[in-house]
Amino acid sequence: MKKLFTSTPSRICLFGEHQDYLGLEVVAAAINLRFYAEAVPREDSLIHLHLSGEDIEVEEVIDLSKPIEYKHERDYLKSVMNVLRRKGYPLHQGYDIVMHSEIPIGKGMSSSTTMIIVLIKVLLEMMEHPDKDNSELIARLGFEAEVAEFNEPGGMMDHYASAVGGLVHLTFNPDETVVRKIHNTIPGSFILFDSLQDKNTTKVLADAKTPVLEALDQLKVYGIQSVRDFVEDESNLKYLSHLDERRRNKLSASIDNYRILKEGLALLESKEFSPEKLGTLLKQHHANLRDGLEISTPIIEKILEMAYANGALGGKINGSGGGGCCYVYAHDKDCEKIVAAVQALGYPGLIIKQDTGVRKDKEEVL
Repeated sequence: MKKLFTSTPSRICLFGEHQDYLGLEVVAAAINLRFYAEAVPREDSLIHLHLSGEDIEVEEVIDLSKPIEYKHERDYLKSVMNVLRRKGYPLHQGYDIVMHSEIPIGKGMSSSTTMIIVLIKVLLEMMEHPDKDNSELIARLGFEAEVAEFNEPGGMMDHYASAVGGLVHLTFNPDETVVRKIHNTIPGSFILFDSLQDKNTTKVLADAKTPVLEALDQLKVYGIQSVRDFVEDESNLKYLSHLDERRRNKLSASIDNYRILKEGLALLESKEFSPEKLGTLLKQHHANLRDGLEISTPIIEKILEMAYANGALGGKINGSGGGGCCYVYAHDKDCEKIVAAVQALGYPGLIIKQDTGVRKDKEEVL
């Protein structure tokens, strides 16, 4: 009998926040905050799950010999089982699975996504299925279990960023997601701050997403198909005048953030990387998220301002917004000072680095 240990990382979005559901691009980095799962086989068909983390303790028993029915919204532990079985994976054996998260919950750090990704990974490992090493497939399965299964408005960034890991450029075409690893490590560090504000991800996503989609739909009569059309041909910007102020502002922010993404991607792939330039681009990205998509909060702004006053080069809100976490980018020598200054305001900070994707950490023979 064997015991398997797996884990998967959280992520920060560098560029492309609120762009994945528009069929655009994202640049994200996996970070060294992880969700862990360990599993041992049982002699029956019961999945015994114990989940713990920040202010959470959950026990769940799922009987694989019976239809798995959802008891509440976003019943993710069960949706993983249903999606895997629907896809034809031989999920019959019971397991004892212990899961633990060091990722802040409900803070825009993809805690639910990482829980799903690591659960899929440990189940495929226990089955010894060949797909256990296919990180992109695990990402797609995670998206189906979290988003498609419950008709949620979210995109795929979190699933791919966690499963694939490292620094990734994701292009969300209608027919496929193109994953390209950027084989660089960003110098310096990021510092993650918790605003201590819970967030309503579904509402924030809908408020930011719907007006942009409506604006694009209104502009189809002028040949506009995508946000890309405005960046690739700036003469199309004249059509923004046909929109009401709310839709125009939100679409304009999305257009400028796509431009910033292109500039940021070129910087990250350049041999002449500039930390100061990266900081500036992050600030510009956040300004659009704050002023155009309106997803920042006064507390997030206070955290960022204090960090900048103590040497941070740039930063932004992380995730869908409306609370949760933000991060800043800084030279290593300035990180401790920045953390101390913001923590003096009452908001905890953590210095973070890039990390690998979903993985099997070890295996023990019992």
